[in-house]
Amino acid sequence: MKASDFILIFKKSIGDYHQKDDINAIAKNPFDKGSLEFLLYEKNWIDTVQWHLEDLIRNPEIDPAEGMTLKRRIDKLNQKRTDIVEFIDAYFLNKYKDVVANKSATINTESPAWAIDRLSILQLKIYHMKLESQRADASQNHRQQCLQKLEVLLTQESDLSLAIDELIDKISQGKKVMKVYKQMKMYNDEETNPVLYTRKL
Repeated sequence: MKASDFILIFKKSIGDYHQKDDINAIAKNPFDKGSLEFLLYEKNWIDTVQWHLEDLIRNPEIDPAEGMTLKRRIDKLNQKRTDIVEFIDAYFLNKYKDVVANKSATINTESPAWAIDRLSILQLKIYHMKLESQRADASQNHRQQCLQKLEVLLTQESDLSLAIDELIDKISQGKKVMKVYKQMKMYNDEETNPVLYTRKL
C-alpha cells in the first residue's frame, strides 16, 4: 500500500462520519478486522471524533462539568489512538522482519505509523479548511484566507505522502532501520502519576 491508499481510507472514514456528524455515532468499519485497512479506518475515525470534541470543549460557555467529561473522553480516545498507531507499526515490523539492514542504514526520526498518523490528521485539516473556504455565511476575505491555507495543506499532503512512501520503501530495502519505542505516557499510569499513586497511600 502507498500513502495514496492510506488517504483514500482516511477520506472514506471522514465522509462516513459526516453523514451523521455525531460524536456518539458508532463506526461501521467496512474492512476486515485485523487488516491494515481496518486499523487505518479505525484510527482516522478516532481522529475525526476527537476533532469535533476539541471544537466542543473550546466553547467559552461550556458547563465545567461537561467540559471535564469531554476532556476525559478525549484522553481515553487519545490512548486508544496511540494503541492503534502501535498496532500499525507492529504490522510494518512483522512485514519487514526478515529484511537485513545495510551497514550504512540509518534510523528515521519517526516510525511509519507515526508519519501515517500525521497524514490522517492532515486529511481532517484539509476537509475542514475546504469547508471554510466555501462557507456561504463567511466573508470573502475569510474564504480567501482559508483557500490559501488549503493550498499549503495540499502541498504538505503531497510532501508527506512522498516521505512516507520513501520511508517504507527504504525499510523494505534495508536502507532504513525501523525502531519503535512504546509510548510511555506517565500521566495515564497509576504507578507513575503522583496525583494517582498518592491517593493509594
